[in-house]
Amino acid sequence: MINVIFASKNSGKIKEVKEILNGSNIKLLSLLGMDDSLKIIESGNTFEENARIKAVEVYNAFRIPAIGDDSGLSVDQLDGRPGVYSARYAGENASDEENNEKLLMELQNFPEPHSAKFICSAVYYDGKKFLNAYGELKGRIINSPHGENGFGYDPLFIPEGYSKTTAEIGLIEKNKISHRSIAFNKLKDLIKKSLERS
Repeated sequence: MINVIFASKNSGKIKEVKEILNGSNIKLLSLLGMDDSLKIIESGNTFEENARIKAVEVYNAFRIPAIGDDSGLSVDQLDGRPGVYSARYAGENASDEENNEKLLMELQNFPEPHSAKFICSAVYYDGKKFLNAYGELKGRIINSPHGENGFGYDPLFIPEGYSKTTAEIGLIEKNKISHRSIAFNKLKDLIKKSLERS
C-alpha cells in the first residue's frame, strides 16, 4: 500500500477520487486538515500545467508522492471558456452558483445546443518522475440547473447519451463516465505499473 496525497481541499472531488481508487494499492490522503499555510498558485495556461504545479508543490511540502489535478468546463460557443478559470470564472472566491450564473448569462445570446465538454488532467509526482493522464466527457449545457448531486457545473451539464444532468445521475453512475473517472482510472493503472517496475 502506498500513501499518496491528493492536492485538493474540495470534499466533493476527494470523495469522487477515493471512490475511483477504491480497491487499488493507493491510500489517498488529502489536504483537508493538513497544513493550512500551503497556498498553491495555479498559474498554468493548461489543465496539465496546473495539475503539475499542484503535484510538485504538495510533494515538496510533505515529501510524500502527490497527485494534482485540474479540471474544468470547455464550452464550444465560448471558445473553450471557462477552461482553466472554471472554478473562479465569476471571480476569485466565486461560489458554484455565481459561476453557473455567469456561464448562463454568457450563453444567452447563442442558439442551443450549447455543446461542451468537461476536461480533467491528473498528474502523479513522486519527486523523480511525472505520470500524466487525461479524460474528457462530452455533452451540452442547459439553461437552468437541475439536480442536487455533484458540484461546480454539474447541474447544467447533460452528458452525451443522457437525458439527466451530472448532478442528477448520482455518484456511482457519474464515476463510470466522468472526465475525472477516465483520467484517474488511467492514472491508477500508470501508478500501478510504475510501482511494479520499481
